[in-house]
Amino acid sequence: MRLEQLQAFLAIAATGNFGQAAQQCGVTQSTVSRQIQSLEAAVGMPLFHRSAQVKLTLAGERFLPYARKICSSWDNARAEINDLLAGNQSELCVAAIHSVCAYHLPPVLQQFCRMYPQTQLRVTALGSDRALKVLRDSLVDVAIVMNNRFLTASPDMVVMPLYKESVEVLLSKHHPLVQKEKLSWIDIASYPQVVFKDGYGMQRYVQDQLANHGLAPTATVELNSLDAFRGLVRQGDMIALLPQSALVEARTDSALVVKALPDAMDMREVVLVTTSDRLEIPPIQYFCSLITQLLSQPRLDTLSA
Repeated sequence: MRLEQLQAFLAIAATGNFGQAAQQCGVTQSTVSRQIQSLEAAVGMPLFHRSAQVKLTLAGERFLPYARKICSSWDNARAEINDLLAGNQSELCVAAIHSVCAYHLPPVLQQFCRMYPQTQLRVTALGSDRALKVLRDSLVDVAIVMNNRFLTASPDMVVMPLYKESVEVLLSKHHPLVQKEKLSWIDIASYPQVVFKDGYGMQRYVQDQLANHGLAPTATVELNSLDAFRGLVRQGDMIALLPQSALVEARTDSALVVKALPDAMDMREVVLVTTSDRLEIPPIQYFCSLITQLLSQPRLDTLSA
């Protein structure tokens, strides 16, 4: 059973004439006749009484509401897709790591809302692993995360590099390591760590860096709030390894000190991830373009302030 057969059936039911139905459908009368014959073969009964005035058979009358419903559903589906392609998207959902939500997204969101005021933006702060999972599950349209090639290897994923930034050490101003001119990895491993919860790229980064140097943290506390990181580090001898963009407020806090890692060239890469089909939708395409334009170069003036 094919859609054009149902459309021909409805046209004949409305006009009572094969010729008029053919004109309405934009095909020849012989084409309409073949479509109805095939449809009748599929349902197993005649649908029309062929006479001067074509009328529905009993089977045709029973079949009519179903044909209308199927064609109406098709029209609605096609209209929905056309709306998407025209940029009429009711909402756009974004999952992003905390530092991006706090320091990079606000100007992007403002510009997007001016361009697409009818699209509801929904932004959720999540760890990188969780953000990529909800993207794969189609719960969000865009994920902005710490790059992990193992989690973005699917052929339908589109990965757009945004920026790279250094990772640094956050300490209390009274911490013993503040007096050291240059930290070593043994220094870092000697003190308890505050880390992001499981599923955050930064937790994996800290674990990998220490493991690469044959070390492990003496103890850890898991958090997922930058305010909580600062508050806990401020209280005692715990330290935290955090990306540069997560340390903006810490640099202005007189109770905290930020120091470079032993390898000052250690960097993390932040990327935007979406799927190839979503990039066909104008609001998503515009949002991704806006993000890459504004964040492809780190705002060093802000981050180093």
